[in-house]
Amino acid sequence: MPNPDQIIVAPVMSARQLALFIRLPRVLYRGLAGYVPPLDMEQKDILHPKRSPFFTHGKAQYFLAWRGGKPIGRISAQIDFLALAQDNEPKTGFFGALDAVDMACVKPLLAAAEAWLRQFGIERIRGPWTLNSNGESGTMIAGQHEPPMIGIGWHPEGLGDAIEHAGFAKAMDLFSYKMEVGPEAEKANRVPKNLRERLGDVKIRGLRKDRVPEDAEILKTIYNDAWEGTWGNVPLTTIEVQTLLKALKPVLKPEQYVLVEFNGEPVAIALVVPNIFDISADLNGAPSPLGWVKLATRILKHDFHSARVILLGVKKKLSGTALSAIIPALLIDELMQRGHVLPYRTIELGWVLETNLGIRNLIERIVPTPYKTHRMYEKILGPVE
Repeated sequence: MPNPDQIIVAPVMSARQLALFIRLPRVLYRGLAGYVPPLDMEQKDILHPKRSPFFTHGKAQYFLAWRGGKPIGRISAQIDFLALAQDNEPKTGFFGALDAVDMACVKPLLAAAEAWLRQFGIERIRGPWTLNSNGESGTMIAGQHEPPMIGIGWHPEGLGDAIEHAGFAKAMDLFSYKMEVGPEAEKANRVPKNLRERLGDVKIRGLRKDRVPEDAEILKTIYNDAWEGTWGNVPLTTIEVQTLLKALKPVLKPEQYVLVEFNGEPVAIALVVPNIFDISADLNGAPSPLGWVKLATRILKHDFHSARVILLGVKKKLSGTALSAIIPALLIDELMQRGHVLPYRTIELGWVLETNLGIRNLIERIVPTPYKTHRMYEKILGPVE
């Protein structure tokens, strides 16, 4: 007779199980203080093999944990061929989408991910990334009671400890900072006009709505150049940027794209996206027909009050120059000034590596401490025999 207390981990094998995998966090975390479910539609774009651009350069296997016939946890195991092409040693695969409230299932879920990766010669497992470093990153270890933010994962307290108990070690912390926007903040962080003038032929512009594919390619090129060789970085692909901008099209305004040009050449970029939770938090992840009407109306009104910088980068060719040192401040200044056009009261600067002291020092002059922390973990699997 089956033991009703036994935890069974099994791969996702059907469309029905995939649908359950995608919506499972809002089932597990319903009613927990601080949790607000994301839209199922948004999660499907990230996780569904037929909709996610990750699967153009990677492969994944999803797993569900069951106890007594009920789902109690989930995890993904994935290989990104762009990451493997970087000649990292040891060969690294990833886990992600790890969610559970019954922490007893965390170890067997991770074991299933490890076993799947081992069969492809993977020697180190790192995560959580959903599905790589350009998606949701880290396990939330601080900030569970802060307002939710687009693209930022929420996890219950104790999940990080359960990962460590499964034999994983901390690899990196990622910090998120909440920056107030308004006349006082704008004045306090303004780059002096005379300093701007001494920088030379520097121009700043927004998105050209009639040339979105071209501006998407500029964004990709600068971002990949800026972050090449950075811990955990996987380059953005053209299809990923195009998919992102397509998804953002209903809410994207030219002012949310900040491009710095020096002597006519694009050298720095920032992309700000409105926080979908501002208008969807009361819709419970799967809106009714009336809920969809409410969501569409709120999008048309651009009824947001917060936003997040999701992509920011400065070309490496400027490293060591005065312009390189001032551009991050210039980008923040520009975001502040655009507060006159955009309705945001706060802007999140997130996923700052704990080791990136240059950016941290700049941000922490404005916001002394992060308000959310996500932790990355890794484990050496050893050579495959």
